[in-house]
Amino acid sequence: MTTTRAGAEPAEAIEPAEATEPAEATEPAEGAPAPAERQPERPGGAAEAPPGRQPAAPVGPAFSGLPQVLRLLGVVAAPTTLLTSLLFYFGWSHAYWFFDYFGVNSTLLGLTTRDYVMRSLDGLFVPMTVVACAGLLVLWGHAMLRARLVVGTRPLVVVLPLVTVAGIALAGAGILSVFTRTVLDRYLAVPPLILASGVVLLAYAVQLRRSLGAIEGRVVAERPQWVAVVEWAAVFVLVGLSLFWAANDYSAAVGRSRARQLVAELPTYPDAVVYSNRSLSIAARGVREVRCHDKEAAYRFRYDGLKLVLQSGDQYLFLPKAWSPADGVAILMPKSDSLRLEFVPATAREGVRPATC
Repeated sequence: MTTTRAGAEPAEAIEPAEATEPAEATEPAEGAPAPAERQPERPGGAAEAPPGRQPAAPVGPAFSGLPQVLRLLGVVAAPTTLLTSLLFYFGWSHAYWFFDYFGVNSTLLGLTTRDYVMRSLDGLFVPMTVVACAGLLVLWGHAMLRARLVVGTRPLVVVLPLVTVAGIALAGAGILSVFTRTVLDRYLAVPPLILASGVVLLAYAVQLRRSLGAIEGRVVAERPQWVAVVEWAAVFVLVGLSLFWAANDYSAAVGRSRARQLVAELPTYPDAVVYSNRSLSIAARGVREVRCHDKEAAYRFRYDGLKLVLQSGDQYLFLPKAWSPADGVAILMPKSDSLRLEFVPATAREGVRPATC
């Protein structure tokens, strides 16, 4: 009896120390604000942006439709095929105007695809360099503008009208040059470059306007996806055709410039001596026909005063040593066994070749 009661009293003494008592004491009183409800009301909380600072403009909505257009271009025109076609065309333009300077139609020369592609590099080096540098400047300028937008929309408000006005003026001048001759046509590739720049500036102004609306929180009706795709496709077509126009003009100008350079350097080219088994009746200024006295000779006629410009396919293209745009004659000869060629360095002294053969 005594032992049982002594063990029961300590059990009664520890009853207030049950774990449920403190849990009930931590419950908030009725009507008091919960801790979770006070969290957003604290000023300067970690979840809030610093006062006076605006988030950067969203990129997605402004440039919607651009990925679809890029994928479409990749499907319609394989990059390798498109690049080869462009190189072939610009090489053809370069060759056409190069030989046209001498009065020769380039289609008679039988130039190969390799010849055209190699010539295209001469006419496309500068345009590709300019386009690459301009693209880098545009990307860097866009990155700098987005960085300034973090501190507010004032830079965008200032830049947007300037970009819009410049785009309208340049695009208008470029389109006018398409339909009529203007003062811009006096300068090489200026009209197409102005048109391309104007279209790019107008497209960029539209995207800036949409970004400004997103920053200011204005509700803007979302465009259908097909509208965005058509818009970007039109921009790509206009800019692509303008750059194609500019590169074509530049390639043609390079071709004629290389022709004038060849004429200036023609005296340094090796002299070509043509032997023929019959008379070729060449009556060009500076070309001399010499008859061989040996009746048993395989080649009885010799022609001095020629410079070999090109051998392509089955044709030789010669120019007289004294060729000039005013009275020059270009000479095409078929490649055959009836001809034999000899070459003498331009620095060789006179008298190397005998007066007769």
